[in-house]
Amino acid sequence: MERQKTRTAPLPKFASEGEEANWWASEDGRQFLKVESARQRDKAPGSKLVLKVAKANCVQIALRLPSPDLAEAREIAERKGIGYQTLLKIFVHEGLQRAGRQRT
Repeated sequence: MERQKTRTAPLPKFASEGEEANWWASEDGRQFLKVESARQRDKAPGSKLVLKVAKANCVQIALRLPSPDLAEAREIAERKGIGYQTLLKIFVHEGLQRAGRQRT
């Protein structure tokens, strides 16, 4: 099912903070946020693998990692412009692919 593209008017210029606050609280402001949020999800950064991993049907688990490994994963993810959990999912996915190829 393909999401229908919705166009929003550009963000208006505001004369004051009060005017801006009222606009964000209005139906127009809420609609703007909904459409922009959907656009950002559609334009997720990264490669096809990042998109595949991010959109996959996932199961939540708890995983204990050494603090230095988690810190390194966060640094690498920040350099790549993705979340550290997405990066860890990619690493697990790639490792499983490699292990699967070694069995044959």
